[in-house]
Amino acid sequence: MARIWNNPHKNEWYKITKRPTIDRNSLEQIVRDIFEEVGSNGDRALLKYTSRFDGAKIDRIQVSEQEIQSAINRVDEKLKDAINLAITNITIFHEAQIHTFPKVTTSRGVTCWLEERPIEKIGIYIPGGSAPLFSSVLMLAIPARIARCKQVFICTPPNRDGKIDDVILYTADLCGIDQIFKVGGIQAIAAMGIGTETVPSVDKIFGPGNQYVTAAKHYVQNYQVTIDLPAGPSEVLILADKTANPSFIASDLLAQAEHGTDSQVVFVTTEIGMIDKVAGEVTYQLNKLPRKDIASESIEHLNYIWFNEKKSCIDFVNTYAPEHLIICMEDQNNIVDKISNAGSVFIGNFSPESAGDYATGTNHTLPTNGYAKQYSGVNLSSFKKTISFQKLSEEGLRTIGPAVKRMAEAEGLEAHANSIALRLNQLRN
Repeated sequence: MARIWNNPHKNEWYKITKRPTIDRNSLEQIVRDIFEEVGSNGDRALLKYTSRFDGAKIDRIQVSEQEIQSAINRVDEKLKDAINLAITNITIFHEAQIHTFPKVTTSRGVTCWLEERPIEKIGIYIPGGSAPLFSSVLMLAIPARIARCKQVFICTPPNRDGKIDDVILYTADLCGIDQIFKVGGIQAIAAMGIGTETVPSVDKIFGPGNQYVTAAKHYVQNYQVTIDLPAGPSEVLILADKTANPSFIASDLLAQAEHGTDSQVVFVTTEIGMIDKVAGEVTYQLNKLPRKDIASESIEHLNYIWFNEKKSCIDFVNTYAPEHLIICMEDQNNIVDKISNAGSVFIGNFSPESAGDYATGTNHTLPTNGYAKQYSGVNLSSFKKTISFQKLSEEGLRTIGPAVKRMAEAEGLEAHANSIALRLNQLRN
């Protein structure tokens, strides 16, 4: 049942900000068993689990060129136009993140600098099911290509007919994905982590998924593969005052709620009367949704929170650290400056979170579960690593060598000190 909080004391915030937890211990044995079987049996294990979990009997794991071309022909032309708009905006935003680092002289004769290099092999996981997330293909494949990653692969589960959604195939082809594989769930993450006869191992895995995929992404890090973000259920927090539109707010809460039954939806306001208005709109709009059953279950956990002062609202937002934050308040610019913990922020009545999900250009792969306190959302840097360089001239070694030698000796690392001493002696001679 949705709950209303009237000016809750900070001692109560823990209850409100607590997210549902995944019992990874109960999933760990399942994950470990599937990883071991994929490691031992490769493609045979993938075919077995695809039949068991997806109900699809397939004889080929990799999507063929013919399947891709057929899918392209079936996608609606207006949808293609919409996708092209999104591609343009996502590309513009992520290309603007390309930057170079200056060379810095730290001491006479000592030059240091950074250079970025792309992560070479990227794996993208795209969930299947009732809502094929082709938008996640855009959000992950486009920056991977801008970063010049050498190889980019997609794993996504087939339907019972052994097919991949047409729009996912169309979008993947448009974004220049190298190979697409019909495999989902834990076994997909295992395949990208370990490698099979058909599916290559990768260096980093991106993409959303259910609790099984999330547990597998945590486990795959045992195989020297890294992941994009620690994941949890998707979430939105809306911060509003009397200038907000209750109908708009309700639509944004429901947009988040239809993601899944465990989606987190929170409404915070300084205007007590807004709660009844928004709640009424939520009930009215909910009845019109095709995914009403999913949204209804999520809305059961909706928190309506009233604070008697703006500062408490802002403090609560930073404590909650939402994945998506929508600000519909009179002095929104002043409030934005005070937000330190959020994945992505939407400012004003005409900035719905759905716009960022698809086509503003920002990335929708964001930290959830309060991780916005420590993590950034996916951006161009997520597909690169940074290497530091330094070059010392003879003058440079003379400048800092004696200090380095003393520090090494103080730590008892005589070989370190000797590597400096040998060079300084040669320069003296």
